[in-house]
Amino acid sequence: MSLFHSFKFVRFVVVVLFFNASIMAQNNIKAATFYKHDKYLSSDRLEGRFPGTKGNNDAASYIKRYFKKYGLQKFNDNYYQTFKLFVKTGVNKVKSDSVMTQNVVGYIEGSDAILKKEFVVVGAHYDHWGWGGEGSGSKKKDTIAIHNGADDNASGVAALLSILEELSNSKVKPKRSIIFISFSGEEEGLLGSRYFVSHLPVAKNTVKVMLNMDMVGRLNSEQQIYMGGAGTFSGGVELMKKLGNGSGLNPIVHAGEVGGSDHVSFYKNEISCIGFHTGGHPQYHTPEDDIDLINSKGGALVCRYIYNALIEIANYGQPLYFIKQD
Repeated sequence: MSLFHSFKFVRFVVVVLFFNASIMAQNNIKAATFYKHDKYLSSDRLEGRFPGTKGNNDAASYIKRYFKKYGLQKFNDNYYQTFKLFVKTGVNKVKSDSVMTQNVVGYIEGSDAILKKEFVVVGAHYDHWGWGGEGSGSKKKDTIAIHNGADDNASGVAALLSILEELSNSKVKPKRSIIFISFSGEEEGLLGSRYFVSHLPVAKNTVKVMLNMDMVGRLNSEQQIYMGGAGTFSGGVELMKKLGNGSGLNPIVHAGEVGGSDHVSFYKNEISCIGFHTGGHPQYHTPEDDIDLINSKGGALVCRYIYNALIEIANYGQPLYFIKQD
């Protein structure tokens, strides 16, 4: 290797190291921030965030407040994307079988003149099962009690807002544009994400990858973060494994196994996606899924990992395209 080429190589390595270090230096997501959001969203005052209820609307308002605070731009001059949802009359004190609810959505424009026309979506659903009972998805249908859903999925929204705050504080903006979205109606059959994909505010072919967080608040002692769908875009599996280095996490990466949360709505429409979670537990869909069981330090580790994944994908140097998995 000539002296000239050696100099170019060293300069390239220095630039890459500086860029990666700058990302990590900016990534200071705190457990206290994660806990603050999860605690509010899973509080009794929101009564389980069932669509069509005041608690659900209050949760949406809370999310919107932070979208505005951290500078997300609106689509169609509105952070809300409203849609109709059908529920069994009487469930969660709902008086009609037709209620209105809303996705909360905003975006940050990318910094690259060309790549900013492409979008990466990061999302998490905020609804849950309210008071449970017959007609709901509660595992204890004979118990009428608030299902706070601290892990399912106040934790995912806590991660979404933590990541948004960190990105808003970053001096280096990603090349691609990023859509932040919190879905309603997930528990009733991915209704919010299905509605969003059917009513995209941008051209479908510009939406390149969707990252979804559903139940990320109960990191186990093995520090395992699970993900499905990493093989739906080129180099995804390798990237997600690489990001585990120095993260304090043990990523369990699946190329397929897309799963059953909101990212499936994107996958079915041939949009690459990854779904993140920290595993199941006995409190799933019961009134016992409360804030005192949340691992907020683990939640912060998960946020940092997903933040780095989001930035890497938004800055991806190669074309992003959908790869179907078996």
